[in-house]
Amino acid sequence: MSEKQSLWKIFTAGIIRENPVLRLVLGCCSALAVTTTVSGALGMGLSMTFVLVCSNIVISALRKAIPDKVHLPCYIVIIATFVTVVQMVLEAYAQDLYDSLGVFLALIVVNCIILGRAEMFACKHTVVESAVDGVGMGLGYIITMLLMSSVREIIGNGSWMGITIIPESVDRMGIMNQAPGGFFVFGCLMALCVFIEKKTNHPIERKTCGEVMLDEIDAAKSEGGDQA
Repeated sequence: MSEKQSLWKIFTAGIIRENPVLRLVLGCCSALAVTTTVSGALGMGLSMTFVLVCSNIVISALRKAIPDKVHLPCYIVIIATFVTVVQMVLEAYAQDLYDSLGVFLALIVVNCIILGRAEMFACKHTVVESAVDGVGMGLGYIITMLLMSSVREIIGNGSWMGITIIPESVDRMGIMNQAPGGFFVFGCLMALCVFIEKKTNHPIERKTCGEVMLDEIDAAKSEGGDQA
């Protein structure tokens, strides 16, 4: 029973408590760039989730075989392999989506979300836990992308998934299709998360990069002491 609860906690962490975009502020470049349409955001979200889950599984399975000194290059090679698979599939069967995502599809290789989960989770946990973590983080990313793109497409284009929602007689807010509109929606969603966090009285622990590095150094020292 405790194992199931643990897996459930890992799964929900990426959706709510540690949402990669709105709570950890990772992968913001693609989130702001491809959310002008729902179809593009959904395609990017599914592609990211596929790469995240597959790379988590492989990295977790090989975590004991990958040398510490070259772990980052190995992670990038594994991630790049799955990104190439996604690119080939989209180019063959979804040419319009492949063209709309453009360079941001290739940039999944160095996306902070995937590299971060590989470094902080997959290399330290089992294959099942890593797969669940990848699904949870990917689902949180997809939900965020859908929320941002829905607001931007409806207000900016008057449509949703290409279906007209607002009559042509109503003026559109073209700024939603530009960078300022993306930042505005992104900021509003982050503010909403903070508001919900305060209302539910479940604040997350926020640390600076320096504090995170110190924690990792202390953990490494404690592990070394235990082994000694």
